[in-house]
Amino acid sequence: MKRLLQAVPAGTLIVGCGLAVLGAASYVHLAVASRALNPVDYSAVGVLWALVFSIGIGLFLPVEQEVSRLVAARSVAGVGVAPVLRTAGLLAGGLLALLLAALGLAAGPLAGRLFEGDRSMVIALCGAFAGLAAGYLTRGVLSGLGRFGWYGTQLAIDGGLRITLAAGMGLAGVRSPLAYALILAIAPLVSVVLTLPGVLRDLQPGPPAALRMLCQGLSLLVASNLLMQVIVNIGVINVKLLSPGDKAFAGSLLNALVLARVPLFVFASLQASLLPALTRAIASGDIPTFRRLFVRSIGVVSLLGLAGGIPAVALGPWLVKLLFGQTDVLGRAGFAWLAAGTLAYMVASVVGPAVVARGRHAAQTLGWLVGTAVLVAITLGPGDIRLRVELAFAIGSFAVIPVLVPFAWSRSAPAVAAEREPAAAGARDAD
Repeated sequence: MKRLLQAVPAGTLIVGCGLAVLGAASYVHLAVASRALNPVDYSAVGVLWALVFSIGIGLFLPVEQEVSRLVAARSVAGVGVAPVLRTAGLLAGGLLALLLAALGLAAGPLAGRLFEGDRSMVIALCGAFAGLAAGYLTRGVLSGLGRFGWYGTQLAIDGGLRITLAAGMGLAGVRSPLAYALILAIAPLVSVVLTLPGVLRDLQPGPPAALRMLCQGLSLLVASNLLMQVIVNIGVINVKLLSPGDKAFAGSLLNALVLARVPLFVFASLQASLLPALTRAIASGDIPTFRRLFVRSIGVVSLLGLAGGIPAVALGPWLVKLLFGQTDVLGRAGFAWLAAGTLAYMVASVVGPAVVARGRHAAQTLGWLVGTAVLVAITLGPGDIRLRVELAFAIGSFAVIPVLVPFAWSRSAPAVAAEREPAAAGARDAD
């Protein structure tokens, strides 16, 4: 165990504790909702869940990644990071405003196609996106500064509130899908407010963080992360759109995905600390450390994927009945494809930050674009829609890896302007 902890970046264990609470919250939330709601209402909650954790994460996780990368690089250079938070806050707020405006304009069609005509679910979706925007922005500062205790605390508060709210609604006999959907908005917003002291403490002034510099990397990160979330979450939405009468499978697929993706909750603790650690190695010119961390991280997630995948295949159908009170319609073969896809997705998600740490954002976008193209081709191909969505996730995730590895492992990397800028500005200020 000691060797395993030494193989991953500092802060992984602390963040992992917070993510353990958040991961448990996902199961409690969905398990209570699946038992409290009828299949039609639970399908609506499942679709909202998929939208939140595809579009929402795709848009706002890049904010955390780029803020974390820039803050970590400024820390190495000894330059204040407060301007990064201000600029990134304006950018995240702008992204959120555009997204909410688009949802407002499309509220009618969205409600009709995805939520059985219930427009209140679109309002819940807007609240959930606001929670994600605030959470990822603040966690970018925390991870870049190495404040993983506060990072884990924010995750734990978010998860604890989800558990409390869902369990309370279940005990009170709440049967409204809107109530269970609003949990995804309330919990993250409260967790951000309660952990703001850790974000704002001892932030030092520094040279301006140009919006142009932030957007250069962020636009490509948004594209990459949207494609990543499409691959991992689009299956439930595809079933809803391509086979609208198969409501039982849409809910069952969500349940199976949650179980098969248990390793992703653990992997997220590594992911939060991986990019800052890789960035520091590149900014310091320490390529051997960069490669060693890269290889060890792939080894850790491979073991993690196997450790989570084998039980999922063996026990998945039984756990669906036990935890969610629903009949499983996937079987062990379906769980095997989902577990294989989870393993490939985690490996690709380690290679991606290594590429980004080298400043090659466009290369990461290319890799996930290839994976998404494979997913689309399989999903729209012939055959049973149930098998197609399972294969699309697994094969699409695997296709990303051979595209990205050469960019991550190359001997040299271009100088990263976003990393040079703070150091150069700091030197000018010192003069």
